[in-house]
Amino acid sequence: MKNDMKILGGSSNRPLLEKICSYLNVSPTHVEISRFADGEINMRIEETVRGHDVFLIQSTSPPVNDNLMELLILIDALKRASAGSIAVVIPYYGYARQDRKARGRDPITAKLVANLLTVAGASRILTMDLHSEQIQGFFDIPVDNLQSFPVFVEALKKHECIDKDKTVVVSPDVGAVKRARKFAEKMGLPIAILDKRRPKENVAEILHVIGDVEGMSSIMFDDMIDTGRTLIEGAKLLKQKGSTKVIACATHGLFSQNALEMLDKSDIDTVYVTDTIAHDELPDKIKIVSVASLFGEAMIRIRKSLSVSILFK
Repeated sequence: MKNDMKILGGSSNRPLLEKICSYLNVSPTHVEISRFADGEINMRIEETVRGHDVFLIQSTSPPVNDNLMELLILIDALKRASAGSIAVVIPYYGYARQDRKARGRDPITAKLVANLLTVAGASRILTMDLHSEQIQGFFDIPVDNLQSFPVFVEALKKHECIDKDKTVVVSPDVGAVKRARKFAEKMGLPIAILDKRRPKENVAEILHVIGDVEGMSSIMFDDMIDTGRTLIEGAKLLKQKGSTKVIACATHGLFSQNALEMLDKSDIDTVYVTDTIAHDELPDKIKIVSVASLFGEAMIRIRKSLSVSILFK
């Protein structure tokens, strides 16, 4: 039997699923997803997957628990239908911030999710910009962690006037320096760092700017926007320190609570996010760049047993 590549997905991000299928010129395998009266998830895969290489696309974005449970049930269904391999594509990996014990009696939920995915039957994981890279070590199966910076480099060069003598990449905190530095190197720009502390969850205080931003366009680069407070406070301080323009780039746009309204009123001139998380309507200030081609190329390379890391060199 010919081992075709099958691509299917849950309900969390249908637009990205369709874009990836379009890029690969493959029709998505139809999955019927419904709910019983008590809220339990019911699903049926409408065509054979026996012996095929299957790529299952599902972001564990809000509602996180519903999408995670849907993903686990899909993996189980594929395993019981004798799929040859099950590569789970998680554009946004939920619970990634719970990767260590910050206090006594804290759970390490990122590890728990890794265990659940493995036990359910995943053969490998393909994700993007994990909040903590060490999460790859939580798995005993192969994990490919893609990086989003190529699509941001392309978008900024296309839509923004980048003067290399008057532009600086800003890391929103010390923890994001490695990610921001890699992006700055690709753009050929210097880097500055915001000194941030968190007095409590989802509250950020920006204390200082380390580096020269006066008279410069500042590009803040991070892996996600949740409530948006870090970027909003950062932009406010950057403008006070003399930045002429502030652009924000983040892979995952969660936009929790009233983040969209606050970002729209903030000192940030433009916000770029990817389509790892699906959104219906966004303010004009927020621009979407697609990562479908990056995932598509990675999926081709995984199937052909070729290098994935070469995509980012």
